[in-house]
Amino acid sequence: MGEGTILIVEDEKEIGELVRDYLNANGYNVLIATDGEEALSIFKKNHPILVVLDVMLPKRNGIDVCRDIRLDSNVPIIMMSAKKSETDKNIGLGIGADDYIAKPFSPGELVARIKAQLRRYTEFSNVNVSNSNSLLTYQNLTIDEKGYTVTLSGKKIDLSAKEFQLLHFMAKNQGQVFSKEQLFEKIWGYDSYGDMSSVTVYIRKIREKIEVMPSKPKFIETVWGIGYKFNGSSS
Repeated sequence: MGEGTILIVEDEKEIGELVRDYLNANGYNVLIATDGEEALSIFKKNHPILVVLDVMLPKRNGIDVCRDIRLDSNVPIIMMSAKKSETDKNIGLGIGADDYIAKPFSPGELVARIKAQLRRYTEFSNVNVSNSNSLLTYQNLTIDEKGYTVTLSGKKIDLSAKEFQLLHFMAKNQGQVFSKEQLFEKIWGYDSYGDMSSVTVYIRKIREKIEVMPSKPKFIETVWGIGYKFNGSSS
C-alpha cells in the first residue's frame, strides 16, 4: 500500500477527512491516524510516501512522532499546528520536518505543498540513483548521492531529507554563493506558500551536525549580505 499512500495524523476528525477527500481527488491513497501511537503503528506497517503531522496530538505529540519517524526514514514530513509560534515552527523544522503549515489553512494550499515536497523528494532520489559518480568527498566529509547518506570521519551523520538535499546541492556547487531565496526555490521549489526562514533553520542544523565549531563553520560559510556558500577545501 506504500506507493502513493499519504498518512494524515490529525485528532480532529473533520480536518483529517477534509484533507483526505482533497488528496483522494488528486489520486493519492490516504490513511488517517488520530493519535501519536496510532500514527507510528500505521507508519511502520504501511510505509507512506509522505506524512502530514499535527503538533498537538493525544498519547504522543507530533514532535515525538516526527523524531521517531526520522530514526529510520527520510520521507517528507509536513507539520501543522494552530499555534502562531515561531518557536513551535523552528522545533518542528529542527527535528527533521520538511515543511510547516499554520492552521487554519486551505486544503488547496496543503495539497500544493504536498505535491512540491513529493516532487522535490522524487527529483533528488532519481538523481541519486542515476548518477554513476555517487560519492562527493571534501576533506573528512563524504556525501553519498545514491545511498542518501553523509559520513564525517567515517561516522554516519543522520540528516533529514531536506537537510541532505540542501547540503548535497551546495556541495555539488561548491564555491558558488547562493542567496536564501535561491536556496529556497531550489530545495523547496515553490514561491507562493514558503517561508524563507526555513533556509536559516536548516543551515544551522546542518552546521550543528557537520562542523567542528558550528559558530565558526568551515564547510558552509556565511557570505554577509548575500547568503551562503559551501567550501570543500578549507582546513
